[in-house]
Amino acid sequence: MPDKKFDLEDRLVDFAANIVLFCKDLPSDMTGQYYGNQLLRSAGSSALNFGEAQGTNTVKDYINKASISLKELKESRVNLKILTKVEYGNAAKRFEILDELEQLIRIIATIIKNKK
Repeated sequence: MPDKKFDLEDRLVDFAANIVLFCKDLPSDMTGQYYGNQLLRSAGSSALNFGEAQGTNTVKDYINKASISLKELKESRVNLKILTKVEYGNAAKRFEILDELEQLIRIIATIIKNKK
């Protein structure tokens, strides 16, 4: 079996999809709805903005879109830290998601740094 080519866009899509599944299991009270909705938006936006970066015509525009993706990932991280503090959602899933999130943040930050 040939090695699968590393595809950051696929990882971001998987991340956003995992957030959707994670949020489906959050309690439906005010806290779960508020932070769940925020997390859905920021995780989805990170993938969508990186997708937009792939279609840019200039390095400056690419950096701008990738920077927005990075900002949204960092927002997702803070959101997950809050949910961890209040013990919302499946702890094992949250740990897995946070691990992948930290990797994605490092990757995109490195890409932006290298493009500058």
